[in-house]
Amino acid sequence: MMNYKIAVVPGDGIGPEVTTQALRVLDRIGEKYNHHFEYTKVLAGGAAIDATGGCLPRETVEVCKASDAVMLGAVGGWKWDTLPGDERPERALLGLRKELGLFANLRPAILFDELSQACPLKPEITAGGLDIVVVRELTGGIYFGEKGVKDTDLGPAAYDVEQYAEEEVRRIAIVAFDMAMKRNKKVTSVDKANVLESSRLWRRVVAEVAKDYPDVELNNLYVDNAAMQMILNPKQFDVIVTSNIFGDILSDEASQITGSIGMLPSASLAKGNFGMYEPVHGSAPDIAGQDKANPMATILSAAMMLRYTFGLSDEANDIEAAVKKVLADGYRTPDLMANGGKQMGTQEAGDRILAAI
Repeated sequence: MMNYKIAVVPGDGIGPEVTTQALRVLDRIGEKYNHHFEYTKVLAGGAAIDATGGCLPRETVEVCKASDAVMLGAVGGWKWDTLPGDERPERALLGLRKELGLFANLRPAILFDELSQACPLKPEITAGGLDIVVVRELTGGIYFGEKGVKDTDLGPAAYDVEQYAEEEVRRIAIVAFDMAMKRNKKVTSVDKANVLESSRLWRRVVAEVAKDYPDVELNNLYVDNAAMQMILNPKQFDVIVTSNIFGDILSDEASQITGSIGMLPSASLAKGNFGMYEPVHGSAPDIAGQDKANPMATILSAAMMLRYTFGLSDEANDIEAAVKKVLADGYRTPDLMANGGKQMGTQEAGDRILAAI
């Protein structure tokens, strides 16, 4: 029997509800394949602020570092919106990414056949489905650059510095090209090289990495054009690699063309196999505790954990197939009901996915 240690950060809002269902699914996989998943629950985000006064306790960081992987629900909520920026729950995510060396964020954007009617694009644009992966650099760029406020002739001014080192670009490009080799062998690098010096460095280093992958087609797009092309012709994309801020924006755009943000998982990876896995959606405090949350993004994040950190592809495939079966049987959580179906709550969604494994 293999034993895997997982740090669990339930977080805020609907985070604990969707995480509970994902852990139930992992336990079912453990029973089926003779694995043991050991969970240690820790605090981060608003729950940590309420309990300890800070959004990211040191104990949480140490438990995560001592684990094989991290499972995170969601953090934040209007309860903490009045706190200063560096004290808000969302700062816990930046802290975890930095402390754990999570430099590569993978966000698959898959349009399930069963949810094609929920896509806002014309059917002729999405015919045959969509399968895009956004590979976002996660620990550099403007979010982590120098910040400050200074006086100017026009009054107080705030600034945030966008900066990338060659090695930061190189390592995220390698992740993207390695992934493309396992998919359709196409990488689109997104930057703003016509304006930004950091983007010119980005484009040069990505081109250097591309020389080591002669079988992969590399295309470059400016971020404004990429945002337009995502709507006009999303099927042209396979793997998109881009900076922290551009990846943040484009991955959210990609999430919307797949029908529901409640279906989208993500992985944040460090060197080696370590990763933190979480749904793309937020904490949705307006529906917390009402059995309305869609747990499928978190459950699919657990599947990504099995595949990328633990190397358990068959087990990951089982989870993904179970989710597709529940959708194929016509069951929908409230966020997916715009085009009809048999409505189910958070708990029932977990029950049905368990039964399908």
